[in-house]
Amino acid sequence: MTRRLFSLFFLTAYATLKVSAQQKPLNLWYDKPAQIWEETLPLGNGRLGMTPDGGISKEKIVLNDITLWSGGPQDANNYEAYKSLPKIRELILQGKNDEAQDLVNKDFVCKGLGSGGEKWGKYQVLGNLEIDFNYGNLKPDEITPEAYHRELSLDKAIANCSYKVDGVNYRREYFTSFSGDIDVIKITADKPGKLNCKISISRSEKSVVKTEGTELQMYGQLDNGTDGKGMQYQARVNTKLKGGKVTVDRNVLIVKNATELVIYVSAATDFKGFAFKEKTKQLLSAALKTPYELQKGKHILNYAKLFKRVNIDLGQGKSAKFPTNKRLDLFYKNFADDKSLPVLFFQFGRYLSISSTRVGLLPPNLQGLWANQINTPWNGDYHLDVNVQMNHWPVEVSNLSELNLPLAELVKSLVKPGEKTAKAYYNADGWIAHVITNVWGFTEPGESASWGATNAGSGWLCNNLWDHYAFSQDVNYLKSIYPVLKGSAKFYKSVLIKDPKTGWSVTSPSVSPENTFYLPNGKTASISMGPTIDNQIVRELFTNVITASKLLNVDAEFRNELQEKLKSVPPAGVISKDGRIQEWIEDYKETDLQHRHISHLYGLYPASLITPLSTPDLAEAAKKTLEVRGDDGPSWTIAYKLLFWARLHDGNRAFKLFKEILKPTLRTDINYGAGGGVYPNMLSAGPPFQIDGNFGATAGIAEMLIQSHDGFIDLLPAVPDAWKAYGSIKGLRARGNFTVDMSWKEGKIISYRISSNHPKRVKVKVNGKISEIMASRL
Repeated sequence: MTRRLFSLFFLTAYATLKVSAQQKPLNLWYDKPAQIWEETLPLGNGRLGMTPDGGISKEKIVLNDITLWSGGPQDANNYEAYKSLPKIRELILQGKNDEAQDLVNKDFVCKGLGSGGEKWGKYQVLGNLEIDFNYGNLKPDEITPEAYHRELSLDKAIANCSYKVDGVNYRREYFTSFSGDIDVIKITADKPGKLNCKISISRSEKSVVKTEGTELQMYGQLDNGTDGKGMQYQARVNTKLKGGKVTVDRNVLIVKNATELVIYVSAATDFKGFAFKEKTKQLLSAALKTPYELQKGKHILNYAKLFKRVNIDLGQGKSAKFPTNKRLDLFYKNFADDKSLPVLFFQFGRYLSISSTRVGLLPPNLQGLWANQINTPWNGDYHLDVNVQMNHWPVEVSNLSELNLPLAELVKSLVKPGEKTAKAYYNADGWIAHVITNVWGFTEPGESASWGATNAGSGWLCNNLWDHYAFSQDVNYLKSIYPVLKGSAKFYKSVLIKDPKTGWSVTSPSVSPENTFYLPNGKTASISMGPTIDNQIVRELFTNVITASKLLNVDAEFRNELQEKLKSVPPAGVISKDGRIQEWIEDYKETDLQHRHISHLYGLYPASLITPLSTPDLAEAAKKTLEVRGDDGPSWTIAYKLLFWARLHDGNRAFKLFKEILKPTLRTDINYGAGGGVYPNMLSAGPPFQIDGNFGATAGIAEMLIQSHDGFIDLLPAVPDAWKAYGSIKGLRARGNFTVDMSWKEGKIISYRISSNHPKRVKVKVNGKISEIMASRL
């Protein structure tokens, strides 16, 4: 009786959710199957992922596990590197940056092949689940489906497709369970016995497939770059039928004359010693015993606990009735006809965050968790010079705060190896991570000075860690990350040298990611001292550590040392002769005026060192910097520029960038210049697929509507003309642990509510006026 009541509760709650979602559904939908992977629909529960293509004759579902990485722990430190440090610094001071760069490439990079070697940890695809359908006597070229429909519900984290063949209506439903931690595919026919198919699983390398009874199993072990005994994985596939039967033939499951088929895929790896074989067996067994509707209902409820926290309404528009790929085409040409597409894209970004990470696991990598290759672009790892940070920019403001915690755990794991790297290369205290890392704790410089020697990576990560405290005000969390922040500050304090021209304390050697400049002798270099991003990061980090030590009442002596050191740290920016913010301590001429990185505006975003209110001259210089950089680039670059313009309170320019990032493309080549956009499935195109563009644009939309970095909560700080008519928001978050609801008309706030778990006074800017109010209880 108890179990029946328990089930009834879940199903009733699920039905209520379903009705609520149908009032204003958030769906991506299409009228044909995916022709390429970039048209498939991404599903994920933070650990497992799958992307079904909705094919008629054959369905290909790409499978992922966020913990599946090749490579292994390695020590690529050059422990003699620090001996070259004085000479490198001397050459830079002499203006011989090109010679300094040659020495860096010789003595100051990682040992071995770095990210190009087999030891490097790469995120890889798990495999492919394929379903070959048989429609009686019809040959593949004779199949003419009617009424085809394929969609992804963001409200429920469920995909489906439906169509009619030879008088039979077929429907498939897919979800990656937030309750059972398993992939689920349900296939039905509306006439008895009309479901016939073959089910197989495969991986292009390092895999063995076998059957045990009517269960498919795939096992493999990736290459660790040394003895070949890297990470192990296993996937299991089993089925539940209504009508018909399932048999096995040469490692293929054959389903005949069924009316309903549910396919379960359980997968896991031995990451961190996880008992993966036992766990896949347990999860699969539990799923087979759970009624499908109950499993589905619990999945939706668990997912909705996160997703339903935020609601945004900007209106509809006549283009909202079209398939998503058509909407994208039309939006780029005439955005006024589709006011709800920005909301769909924003909520899609939140959906991707929820789907690609989970507390206790890993943060989303360059692919989130959706890779379809063994060798993913740029290794599918973690890049520390903007990309992994951008992946996390939307989570706090969009009310998904706990999804920052996996990144915090990854950063904590870099401290010990980072201490070795700090000693090896700089003979310094504290810890350093340079520009690339993976799950195996790589902190060494990259294999090329032009990009691999940046000092910014670890300090930039500390910004993300601090942001979680700024939004949550969780003192226990602050205690847990304080050693990480302090260790990073110790490193920078230890390595700063005096620039004799200015008297400033600066890093040396370093690079401004991943840019190059001309020297007076006509040669080019990337290596310099005191690039602007380093100066901004050091200023911000020292300030945050000082604040934390006061709040926690610890390290008074170290705090005083940082306060003293701050006096000689360069300002947040230096304005060049042409009115832009200098990228380097010298006013070098850059080799590429439209370079994709704009790292010297770090002080504008994500930091708050440059604001129109507190530093108007630097804000104007930032505008000129952006004008020269231009608006195009890879998708993540466009998203970053969107954020910059939002911080500069230029909503229309930010909206122009938003329109650029929604530019449809099918390109999948490796791109370093112009041409970013989105694929038909709304995943961002660098190209190729790189998820940071999605997350950066999601953060950008929020930044246009609410800001809280300048000492007060600013409502509609950069609302574009396109959104001024009317709109409403519920559930966005602001620094200080505040939740914000508001509505507006003709660009003016007509109602708002600011609430908190612990009501307190807060400054709010409403319709141009700053006042102090008491927040209400959440």
